[in-house]
Amino acid sequence: MPRTSTAEPGTEAPAEAVAPLVRGITVLRRLSDADGSLSLSDLERATGLARSTVDRVTLTLARTGYVRLDGRTVTLAPPLMELGNAYLSSIRLPGLLGGLVDALADELDESVSLAVPDGGDIRFVHQATRRRAMSLSFRIGDLLPAERTAPGALFATLWGPAEWQAWRQRRASDPAGAGFTSLPPCPRPADGTFEERVERARSEGWALDDQLIEPGLLALAVPVRDPAGGITCVLSVVSHTSRHSAPGLREGLLARLRDAAEAMEGRLRDAPDTRDAPAAPAPLASWTAASKQELGREFIESLARGLTVITAFGDTGAALTLSAVARATGLSRASARRALITLEHLGYVAVDGRDHRLTPRVLALGYPPLSRITLPRIAEPHLVALAGQIHDSTSLAVLVDDSVQYVARAATHRIMNVNITVGTRFPAYATSLGRVLLADLPPGELAGLLDHAELRPLAPHTVTRRAALEAVLERVATEGYALVDEELEAGLRSIAVPVRDREGTAVAAVNVAMHSSSRTIDACLEQVLPRLRLTADRIESELRTAARFTRVAAV
Repeated sequence: MPRTSTAEPGTEAPAEAVAPLVRGITVLRRLSDADGSLSLSDLERATGLARSTVDRVTLTLARTGYVRLDGRTVTLAPPLMELGNAYLSSIRLPGLLGGLVDALADELDESVSLAVPDGGDIRFVHQATRRRAMSLSFRIGDLLPAERTAPGALFATLWGPAEWQAWRQRRASDPAGAGFTSLPPCPRPADGTFEERVERARSEGWALDDQLIEPGLLALAVPVRDPAGGITCVLSVVSHTSRHSAPGLREGLLARLRDAAEAMEGRLRDAPDTRDAPAAPAPLASWTAASKQELGREFIESLARGLTVITAFGDTGAALTLSAVARATGLSRASARRALITLEHLGYVAVDGRDHRLTPRVLALGYPPLSRITLPRIAEPHLVALAGQIHDSTSLAVLVDDSVQYVARAATHRIMNVNITVGTRFPAYATSLGRVLLADLPPGELAGLLDHAELRPLAPHTVTRRAALEAVLERVATEGYALVDEELEAGLRSIAVPVRDREGTAVAAVNVAMHSSSRTIDACLEQVLPRLRLTADRIESELRTAARFTRVAAV
């Protein structure tokens, strides 16, 4: 059996543990518990660390890209999701079963989830939710108590005496469940109630949550089993009493849920493991050395290197030996070993002989708050940085029918400024933002859109002939940018580039807008375009990390 620790930061650590790594993880956990953002003072109080230590840890985390520092506020950043992505990739469940879950949610018109056990509790690893006034608010990575969930009763059917003892100790120390920050506390039910539900789940092969989380919420769950009969994960459908009664949910959906679980078992059984051996390590040593040289003692190398150990898992396989971790990270065996010992002590790594595996607890490192991040939130700090460099307004927009809608913006404080607000829409054909998005459409879709578009003259130089516009869009597609000069409004010049998702599709565009007297067209191409492209690259990098196992809304 794998050996997993349940130690919390602050408990006595092994002599070989990396203390800065323990402190860094403590900071990340407290930020995650606070929904992703805290002031430095609040972080000092929440962690119990000295202010100087908090400053050094947050500066190091900012250097890795895992947090952002805005004055005295520390905020989790999308690159941190690569830690949780490593775990989710290592277990393969979202990648192999996510499409089946999504299809089932569409068929049933209900929210559907996959959960895995985390000690005596559960975490969701995939969700397909329905948008309703009463909708599921759990996030990927949220920790829920086993006794208040349908999946928990199924996982508990495999518990032995040690697991039941640990569960009873946790219940005794926190009877109201205050430690589960994603749930409202509830009065303590009788312990026997959960044990009875577990026995019923064992005999019937399914479990029902009849408003155990909160009034009105129902869930029905069935196990997805491995070939040996163990439970790989639990598939559950979540609804509300306004749509189903508890008996009605079971009678109406249990058979379909079991069929879906059987299909998932077949998918897991038949899918080949195509993951590669650990790739050549990134130049971690040179990067940390350069960071140390630039930041001095404020940069904590052992923290940065320790977190890198988590990213060694995932695409390289569920289980890695010490040697494989060292090869994948470029660390020495001694450094990799100390990091693994620390992560095992804190419960983020389980050890089985020579093999090391990530545990679901890795998702506690920022994944729940970041799993709901939107594209505008990803883009905003990058737009602000670009506007600060070029002293002109920058915006992010998406295509809505034949218009572009502004979804994020960073304005400057010029006397003469481009006055546009988030939510504003303009005709796509006359804007730089719209043209890079139109240029990315499939030919048939573009033709259909132009068939219904009214190409009106909006300013002195607006392109209004369809053939001319199509020629412009072909050039935009080839060059990768659009520059529009006084076509939307007299005196307004803008330049835009696309923002692409993991599949390479332009899902948004980012631009710089200015008065035509402030820069020549040549200056736009020489001074603005390279920085604009770099900004789009940074947004795309974070979008691809965030969207690997979650849906990132465009607005």
